[in-house]
Amino acid sequence: MPHGSVRPPENGGRIKSLKAADLSVCDDAESFLQSGFWGAFKARYGWTPRAFVAEFEYNSEIESKPLLVLYRRLAPAFSLAYIPWGPELPSFFTNADREHIRDLVLGKLAELLRKALPKDTVFIRFDPPWYCTDDKVRFCLSPPFVRSSADIQAPDTVIVDLSQPLELIMEQMKPKWRYNARLAIKKGVTVRRAGVEESVVFYRLLEETAARDGIAIHGYNYYRDILESDWYMGAKPDIRLYLAEHEGETLAGIVTLFRGPNAVYLYGASSDKKRNIMAPYALQLKAMEDAKENGCVDYDLFGIPPDENPSHPMAGLYRFKTGFGGVIVHRCGCWDYPCRSLVYRLFRKAEALRKRILHNKRHAPKTDSSQ
Repeated sequence: MPHGSVRPPENGGRIKSLKAADLSVCDDAESFLQSGFWGAFKARYGWTPRAFVAEFEYNSEIESKPLLVLYRRLAPAFSLAYIPWGPELPSFFTNADREHIRDLVLGKLAELLRKALPKDTVFIRFDPPWYCTDDKVRFCLSPPFVRSSADIQAPDTVIVDLSQPLELIMEQMKPKWRYNARLAIKKGVTVRRAGVEESVVFYRLLEETAARDGIAIHGYNYYRDILESDWYMGAKPDIRLYLAEHEGETLAGIVTLFRGPNAVYLYGASSDKKRNIMAPYALQLKAMEDAKENGCVDYDLFGIPPDENPSHPMAGLYRFKTGFGGVIVHRCGCWDYPCRSLVYRLFRKAEALRKRILHNKRHAPKTDSSQ
């Protein structure tokens, strides 16, 4: 990979250069998904992180932003590049500018990355961080960008404003959600921050949840590594495991990430036991309280279905997360920039088929194992 600056013949005054850099520069990124920590973490699970600095120029102003690219082998001589919640745009672009320059910025950036990445890169998958709150609006890119067959991060989520007093945050929840959180405490549910040594307890709950809801999960070491994080020497986010217990039984657990002004609910799991005492509600309330105390100004519940569709396999997740109030936001999802068109088309068909198979499995009626 080149270690110098790669420049397009014309940059329209938008991107001046793209330079390879050490992974540590990404610790200044706004999103944890663009951080050096996340790149190093994903490197433990089959991805190769590559860091760059993109230099933007606009009306004689220059600003640099870090860019994390995750690179992965698809097959011998074929690889993909993935940019989670990137690129981050410089501050001198106003909101009006951003609406008009996104195609241009991504187009120029894709050209630069195509030269900087290995020649076996089949496509570059962008997952931009830009979002809107209008559920009737979806941001689209122009050709040669192609809407991906599958998203990696959920485009839709709920973000709770933690800059308000806790009483106001509670008031903005649905009444039943406030009641359930208080009921859990009244019934004797306790929530505590657990150590990494108890990650095995959380993983057992996660396995139970996956079997109940028909979802895929990572292996145990994935969750232990993200909680431990001693393997990373750079700036680390504050990643916490919370467990909810009742009369000696662990009923639910969540993993949260606090980083600067942002808190994110990463993973959650719950037992089939005592579901009537609402332990998951107490967990979320405790996480929001702690995030607020740690200076976070928003709490991202990190992923919901695109709308309130009762037939969606994750309809229950939509109801649960939106009940905590907050604003529903819609990101544009993943968009691909093909570098090798023929191979990309074949991959796209295979990915669409895999997505359809997983969809059918989730919608398949459950059988009675007693018969």
